[in-house]
Amino acid sequence: MNLAFKAREIFTGHELRSGQTVLVRNKKIEDIVPSSAIPANFHVRDFSSLTIAPALIDLQIYGGNGKLFSAELTTESLDATYEYCLQGGCTHFMITMATNSMEKFKSGIRVVGQYLEMGGKGLLGLHLEGPYINPAKKGAHIEKFIKKPTIDEVKMILEKGKGIIKMMTLAPECCDKEIVDLLLENNILVSAGHSNATYQQAINGFYMGIPAATHLFNAMSPFQGREPGMVGAIYDHQDVVASVVCDGVHVDFASIRISKKLLGERLFFITDAVAEITHGEYQHIFKNDRYTLPDGTLSGSALTMWQVIKNAVEKVGIPVHEALRMGSLYPGRLLKEKKFGLIEKGADANFIAFDDALNLQQVIVDGE
Repeated sequence: MNLAFKAREIFTGHELRSGQTVLVRNKKIEDIVPSSAIPANFHVRDFSSLTIAPALIDLQIYGGNGKLFSAELTTESLDATYEYCLQGGCTHFMITMATNSMEKFKSGIRVVGQYLEMGGKGLLGLHLEGPYINPAKKGAHIEKFIKKPTIDEVKMILEKGKGIIKMMTLAPECCDKEIVDLLLENNILVSAGHSNATYQQAINGFYMGIPAATHLFNAMSPFQGREPGMVGAIYDHQDVVASVVCDGVHVDFASIRISKKLLGERLFFITDAVAEITHGEYQHIFKNDRYTLPDGTLSGSALTMWQVIKNAVEKVGIPVHEALRMGSLYPGRLLKEKKFGLIEKGADANFIAFDDALNLQQVIVDGE
């Protein structure tokens, strides 16, 4: 069916257009036309009181709707996570596994592969957060699984995860240059995190080609007067981008506001969301607005991507259209395979519709 999504306003990812309609044919955006010029062979869906914007993406989420992927390595867990993402206007996600055994990682790779073969609804790939991190900044990660990488092991995991592993968080001070080079040569999105790097170690990692950093401020060496640490290296590098968890728990809203002024388009949002579980290697206990380990260590958020956007606008003071870019266009730039965060001719027809009070009203997936 040819569909015409008539909106009060359309935010394309670049600009705001009024009185326009998005035309969708065969799951793709065919055009954006004035609402007075909708072709007769298009069925109109009336969103004339709403704003349409690109759907959101999440590069770090561990599970959703009661299913933690690493604890329940099934395609059903991935389905549950996808449905959780949709509730927050997010149509694509990177399922994430924290530091674990190689056997558990291999099992995760196998299940992600199965899900992708089944159609892979919304799944961008697998994000391995660890095990090549610094135990001094392990956060909620399990120390016995943290290790220094070898070329042979990395080659093995790349071979097992070919076309499946798309992202890896590592501590640059714990990884030799040949390891980073190998990952980058295999098109892995490498992100620096869970790191106690000095400023010099961190900046050297970025100049080696590491393009991103994982959850700014959390589990990384802080910015200080005599030692700027990883946070300082992120601020100082001209190209590196960083994710941040915008819940006021992982990072104070004022710290996000300051960082946004310094980083501009180099700051983007993730949820870092987990699901409650009381068995297995990672146990996450829900406490009011966050998840913690049984010992109280902060272990994940209870965010959806839409709540992230609302927090950014209402608590941080970021304009709504810029907040939307931080949840779609900016993280999408890190992904080479598709364009994300844009409503334009030829793009996939994935978008959201919301009202003036920032209530999410509709999520459109593949034009439906």
